[in-house]
Amino acid sequence: MAVEIPPLIKPSNFRQRATLGGECLAEFLGTFVLIAFGTGVVAMAVAALPGSGRTAGPTTFFISSGDWLLITWGWAMAVVFGVYVAGGVSGAHINPAVTLAFAVRRKFAWAKVLPYMGSQLAGAFVGAALVYWVYGDAINAFDAAMKGPKTNGHTLASFSIFGTFPAPYFHGGIWGPLLDQIVGTAFLVMFIVAVVDLRNTAVKANLGPLIIGFAVAAIGMSYGANAGYAINPARDLGPRLLTWAAGWGDLAMPGSLSGAFSAYWWIPIVGPLIGGVIGVLLYDLFIGDVLHIRAQRAVPQEVGDTRPEKGTDEP
Repeated sequence: MAVEIPPLIKPSNFRQRATLGGECLAEFLGTFVLIAFGTGVVAMAVAALPGSGRTAGPTTFFISSGDWLLITWGWAMAVVFGVYVAGGVSGAHINPAVTLAFAVRRKFAWAKVLPYMGSQLAGAFVGAALVYWVYGDAINAFDAAMKGPKTNGHTLASFSIFGTFPAPYFHGGIWGPLLDQIVGTAFLVMFIVAVVDLRNTAVKANLGPLIIGFAVAAIGMSYGANAGYAINPARDLGPRLLTWAAGWGDLAMPGSLSGAFSAYWWIPIVGPLIGGVIGVLLYDLFIGDVLHIRAQRAVPQEVGDTRPEKGTDEP
């Protein structure tokens, strides 16, 4: 709306909100939206729909691979609206892996890295707390009806609403899930920098969040089952801390299940941080540098035309 909206707080107060403080508030709220809707859609699929009588039984979920689409598109829309909410103030990183990658290659101020990451983690924790508050009854009913190993009355299935863990075929190994997180996040950051790069075939600014959401859906559909496609340290650690405080015990921190996996909590943190840097480096090596050289020539070149221009061989 093209109307002037008066501020809730007088301009003379909280002036720091116009600088880093305001950006951190935006990162907090954007990540809060991301987790509130991302974990919210998993709570719907795992606990709320079965418990409401809308599936074959109170513990019946994911009866076919197509059900995974509910999760992937739910997370995609969570990213879309998280970016729309915060993008105009902070750039809507809403992901420590993006923040680190931008600091490495996009001249994002290193002094802002830790404040951004702290805000993202806090937003993720509060977003998960909201989902637990709203869906607590459904989750408790699901855990009570569920058979199998339980930790303080909670199951691994209900933990999956909030945190990630490796598939059984990794047999508790760390290298497969770690590689999965590196690869998934590398693709995510590569797609993000491609979408926002005005030198490339960039989308209109107001459609950028939607395309980034599509990228998250694509990653979830292609790489989601290995380890839950956290691809975001705050997305996993914030809800993981919430579930640890709420009673999921070792399932949450350190992320252990006897005979399945142990001390898993660090993999969705380290893997995405590494993958994000790799993704931005790969984009710049294969695409960004080419676009930079073309811009230096100041001569428009047809897309796909690789013939060198005369007099442009000099550095």
